[in-house]
Amino acid sequence: MKFNETKINGVFLIELEKIEDERGFFSRTFDKLEFQKNNLTDEFVQSSLSYNKKKGSLRGMHFQLYPYDETKIVSCTNGKLFDVVIDLRKNSSTFGLLDYNELSSDNYSILYIPPGVAHGFQTLEDDSVIHYQMSQYFNPKYYSGIKYNDPKFNIKWPLSISSLSENDSKLPYFSENIFFKL
Repeated sequence: MKFNETKINGVFLIELEKIEDERGFFSRTFDKLEFQKNNLTDEFVQSSLSYNKKKGSLRGMHFQLYPYDETKIVSCTNGKLFDVVIDLRKNSSTFGLLDYNELSSDNYSILYIPPGVAHGFQTLEDDSVIHYQMSQYFNPKYYSGIKYNDPKFNIKWPLSISSLSENDSKLPYFSENIFFKL
């Protein structure tokens, strides 16, 4: 596993090291010791899948507040997605920065997202499946997010939005949010 820090402090794009032969390949997607060597959270309590029927589906920008703020590990097991993170940690040197990565079933990359970083994505192919591991249990009282089209961040989503949940459409703008406890 290769841990590559992105332009946002504490966010890592993890490249898998494949052992290949005529059948295909084998690769570790998680190794507690490797995560510890890189000073990353190595305890995860929940795992989830997100299935998205149509390309252009958008989910985000989500996070949980303290004391349920969470680390996430995200990968795309089928299809392709435009994955976006925003640093919302007031004391971070990269506070307010936006970054994006392409995660797909072709590149097998994994994104490590620490607490205080909002996360969202848009699917670039039909039938995209995203796998999450989280360090905290979901707690609806501590769930928060910011609007996907917030002018402060001006995210350039690559496709027209084909599907957006009612919940995501009602998220507040950054300036309206009450998450300043992060």
